[in-house]
Amino acid sequence: MSPKSRIPAASGPGDTWVPRPRRRETPLGILGHAATFLGASVLGGVLLAGLILPAAGAVGLGAKNTAEGFESIPDDFKAPPLSQATQIFDAKGGLIAKVYERDRTVISADQMSPLIRTAQVDIEDARFYEHGAVDLKGILRAISKNAESGATVQGASTLTQQYVKNVNVEKAGDDVEAVREAQRKTLGRKIQELRYAIKLEEDLTKEQILTNYLNITFYGHQAYGIQAASQRYFSKDAKDLNLPEAAMLAGLVQNPSQYDPKLHPVAAQKRRDTVIDKMVESKHITAAQAKEAKAAPLGLDYKDPQNGCITAQAGMGFFCDYVRHVVKQDPAFGKSAADRKKLWNTGGLNIYTTLDPDKQAAAQKAVSTKVYVTDPVSAAMTMVEPGSGKILAMAQTRPYGLAKEKNETVVNYNVDAAMGGGIGFQPGSNFKPIVAAAALEAGLTPTQRYDSPNRMDWPTTRTCDGTWKNVNKGKKEGVIPNESASEVGPYELKQAMALSVNTYFVQMEQEIGLCAVKQMANKLGMTGKASGDPLEEVPALGLGTQEVSPLTVANVYATFAARGTYCAPMAISRITTVAGADVPVPPARCTRAMSEDTADVINSVLLGVTEKGGTARDLGLDDGRQIAGKTGTTDEKKSAWFTGYTGNLAGSVWLGSPGTKVPMRNIRIGGKYQAEVFGATGPGPIWQQAMSDAVRGLPDKEFTTVYIPDPVRRDTNCATSSGSPGSAGCTGAPASTGRPRGVNPAPGRTGQATPPGATDPEDQ
Repeated sequence: MSPKSRIPAASGPGDTWVPRPRRRETPLGILGHAATFLGASVLGGVLLAGLILPAAGAVGLGAKNTAEGFESIPDDFKAPPLSQATQIFDAKGGLIAKVYERDRTVISADQMSPLIRTAQVDIEDARFYEHGAVDLKGILRAISKNAESGATVQGASTLTQQYVKNVNVEKAGDDVEAVREAQRKTLGRKIQELRYAIKLEEDLTKEQILTNYLNITFYGHQAYGIQAASQRYFSKDAKDLNLPEAAMLAGLVQNPSQYDPKLHPVAAQKRRDTVIDKMVESKHITAAQAKEAKAAPLGLDYKDPQNGCITAQAGMGFFCDYVRHVVKQDPAFGKSAADRKKLWNTGGLNIYTTLDPDKQAAAQKAVSTKVYVTDPVSAAMTMVEPGSGKILAMAQTRPYGLAKEKNETVVNYNVDAAMGGGIGFQPGSNFKPIVAAAALEAGLTPTQRYDSPNRMDWPTTRTCDGTWKNVNKGKKEGVIPNESASEVGPYELKQAMALSVNTYFVQMEQEIGLCAVKQMANKLGMTGKASGDPLEEVPALGLGTQEVSPLTVANVYATFAARGTYCAPMAISRITTVAGADVPVPPARCTRAMSEDTADVINSVLLGVTEKGGTARDLGLDDGRQIAGKTGTTDEKKSAWFTGYTGNLAGSVWLGSPGTKVPMRNIRIGGKYQAEVFGATGPGPIWQQAMSDAVRGLPDKEFTTVYIPDPVRRDTNCATSSGSPGSAGCTGAPASTGRPRGVNPAPGRTGQATPPGATDPEDQ
């Protein structure tokens, strides 16, 4: 770029230069117009004070005080980190979404086309390389022009001063009043801008100032900086801009609304041609090049702003929002909430997540095809990797969005309220394996037997701080029944789990105490309800009456699959800045929740649920690999669950109505009529479809199992179909080790239980 430009300085943003016939003025005449110009210069963005005012005491504006004020302004001007767009990627590098407060990607000078650098200087400050922080010739020219017209028609702000103003606007962030103050055309602000501009010219080269300016300035349509502008209007990088494209973008800066090429293409093209003419005048292009460039159409290849999780595809919007909550809440990303918010809002991050796009697609397809978005109920599913806590899929029937008429929602049914979810859902008998794990850790054996009557009073039970007592003995609300009249014990653990015998697990709770159950739930990541409230120590806790989220339940079962190793849910694997520097992320947080022996027993027991005779016996995967799991259905069929797992993948499916609590009886879901929904018949098939697709390519990893003998009983009235009430028990052969395929108890469901303040659970 030529250091000697023969044309006057171009106008600054917001100024308009109207050429008029020049009138000969003597130096004395020019000074005579100075007083008139001083008032107008404040409004027009031209600074005279602090440079020439102190030397002109007759102007009557308090030159001495102005000079002292100018000297008192600190010169430690520092530009804040520029707000940039953050990109969120899945585990295979695919873009999930781009989120930003301001769509900007900071780039270096060599990543910008020389044409845009030349064009921006020529149209805004043609003498940029010749003057310092202030262009004296530009000021005198502006004085003359404005004095001739009697109004402010031309400004004299330099590109450096404009950059300072943009920095002040950037510092203001989303504070509307602070932005107005930064843009206010007052003498004091102009003095401050000048002082900072002088400091910048001392500390930075012209090329550095220009690069900073091109990265900070606004080009319209939410595009900040030349890279975002290039992508917005031409779908290309700034380094690839040609002459007419560079000229159009350079012309936008003065007034992005007036010269908007989408809304005002004629005005945009005229402005572009004006920039091209300036480049000819500055001898940076030839007349022939200008003629060819001006003959070209605007050539837009416009892309609408794509901001936020709402733009995510394949149902990933909810997971995207979960990532946002992680960054804003995890202390690993900042000591205070303000620090974490600043990190997110400043952006400029590449966030690489754990979400597996294939498993996400499998989960999303299953919840969308088995449950229609227009159905009165919805479904949600989370998949977790055992042994790492990595969230591999997070899907739900209702799309992510704000259009209620389209059944959209921004409430993530898979997670707790603090992470963007709701108050959760009762898991029903999905909770019973937690009771069993607590009992085994307390020293009970897999063949633990209880008389398990068909009905019983809620028993007095120890809590962490005292004792829970049943004050309603003999009354309906003080009694816990089993579902079927034939469900009469005694039972041992494997049978009781397969049949979900309520009274068995209530007696187990009574023996070990509610505190042991709550502590085991805490170790498994169930540290409270989805709402954030603590788990209540009441006997119905073990029957799944306290609301939790699918992510929490999936991770509990992933712990069983990992032989007792609990790993906190993990959504982010790596973060880098746009410059490639690593940002520290939380490491995997894994602890031992139970012994391997306990986990092996739980896995063996839950295998029985999915084997012949179990409630989930019809939910085998396409490739026939070993699975374990548990069904769950709550009172009046308002929520139904199936949570199951292989040796290397756990998934939990919830089905129900999040708001109105629709009873799932005589209901049509996914185009199919169901007289009554159970865990095995509602969420079970969703899990089966999703997991069959998701495990493709995964090794067939079997569980380490233990031999648990089946008790010999005289009862032979076994249920014959999945999803219907079962009998009290059946004679069964002992299960084998490795891949048990023996006969297990027939399917059944639990009865109703109504402790004070709890909801009646049922199960299938």
